Amino acid sequence: MKMKNRGNVLDDLDLRILQVLQENAKQTYIETGRHLQVAHSTVHDRIKKMEEQGIIEKYAAIVNLEKAGAKYITAIMTVFTDPKESESVAERLSKFEEIIEVFTSLSEELLIIAKVVAEDQERLHSFIAHSVAPLPGVLRIRTSIITKKYKDEMFIFKRKSSPNESL
Repeated sequence: MKMKNRGNVLDDLDLRILQVLQENAKQTYIETGRHLQVAHSTVHDRIKKMEEQGIIEKYAAIVNLEKAGAKYITAIMTVFTDPKESESVAERLSKFEEIIEVFTSLSEELLIIAKVVAEDQERLHSFIAHSVAPLPGVLRIRTSIITKKYKDEMFIFKRKSSPNESL
């Protein structure tokens, strides 16, 4: 299987390496090579190439905020904008540290959807009222506070099994 990414071609081994890294990026090249049954030097070269091409952007620790004792509130904010200002608003929203994800969606109208984190409901309200609402091009904002999380995972590359492989 090959995936094209702006001129970069990822083959089956690249995808398997990415999957292993996403499951545990602390593995050494030797451990990854042993797991994939390839030389550690091959793993090293492939990873370096994917880093240079920007396919692998960074390595990070994923922290469970509840277990760390952090107090916070998460909300999904839908921002309705003047269509001429949508891109500018999305770029400005991306710069706020309280906003951890920003997306645009084209349904009946162009929407900006952002995931916002604040210490409490009062600070969430203050941030939206004083930082988001005044942005040029913002017409209205709909906010949904997250009350319970059922799943929160990153997308992990899954290589498709060939018809001859057993599941």
